[in-house]
Amino acid sequence: MQPRNMSMSGVVDLAAVKAAGEAKAKAEQARAEAARQASQGGGAAPSAGAVPPSALVVDVDEAGFERDVLQLSAEVPVVLDFWAEWCQPCKQLSPLLERLVTEANGRLVLAKVDVDANQMLMQQFQIQGIPAVFAVVAGQVLPLFQGVAPEQQIRETLAQLVQVAEERFGIIGIEVEPSAEGTAGPVVTEVPAGPYDALLEAAVVALDAGDLGGAVQAYKNVLADDPGNTEAKLGLAQAELLARVQHMNPQEVRTAAAENPRDPAAQIAAADLDLVGGHVEDAFGRLVDAVKVTFGDDRDAVRLRLLELFEVIGADDPRVAAARTALARVLF
Repeated sequence: MQPRNMSMSGVVDLAAVKAAGEAKAKAEQARAEAARQASQGGGAAPSAGAVPPSALVVDVDEAGFERDVLQLSAEVPVVLDFWAEWCQPCKQLSPLLERLVTEANGRLVLAKVDVDANQMLMQQFQIQGIPAVFAVVAGQVLPLFQGVAPEQQIRETLAQLVQVAEERFGIIGIEVEPSAEGTAGPVVTEVPAGPYDALLEAAVVALDAGDLGGAVQAYKNVLADDPGNTEAKLGLAQAELLARVQHMNPQEVRTAAAENPRDPAAQIAAADLDLVGGHVEDAFGRLVDAVKVTFGDDRDAVRLRLLELFEVIGADDPRVAAARTALARVLF
């Protein structure tokens, strides 16, 4: 199983761009509705999308992963707990995660994955040991930690996850109502189309059709009017990356990079392949190393490509922060 809206290796899937945009629109609508109710002075009845607290912790298998995790992650960050019955540390961590997620009151959902019953998911996430904890936000996988961590550290990590989900994707979670009955999850409601939804949709359609040039142009059309549009910037960076590697011969590119460590073009091409293959640290490390041994225009070309790849992954990713620090050490 390879979920459509997720990159298992760390590269943000292009389809997540659309999910993020839809989530942002829903978040804005929710805020507007909350403000309206507040201005009218009085509580409102539970919405049709409210869920009981029991719906915040779910067991997930391979068959329901796309629905219960990927699709849901456009509404609320989903924390993945990989565990097994025989794992003693799991028995310490899982109840703690359940309590902290429940305390978050709809800002998070916990999805528990029994690795013995879901070997394919374990392989796709490249799990080396359990317990292992990941998060999925707008279809994007974020590794959190492995093993049992102190409660305060986990609490801080989850708080950062909530903050990233809201600030970067506009995802504010789901409404929890103890008396809610008859719903296993949030009900998705239609929201008015935003001013650039048609262009963003055109980009996704072009990507699905393999028309990378059309996708690049669609994203550029959005940015021409709205240079700060997060979804368009992310989509453009990824579409341009895919266009660059589309006709590469991987074996030739990697051979050239191995034989010419000081050739900026060879290292840049190999880094693009690394990133598309999900080897994020390898791509960043390759270009940082290339910056060390190049000068002048060659160094600038490598540095600029590294900054472009940062855009593909996203500024909030810890691997980007680490690579920025490494780059700064080399440059200064």
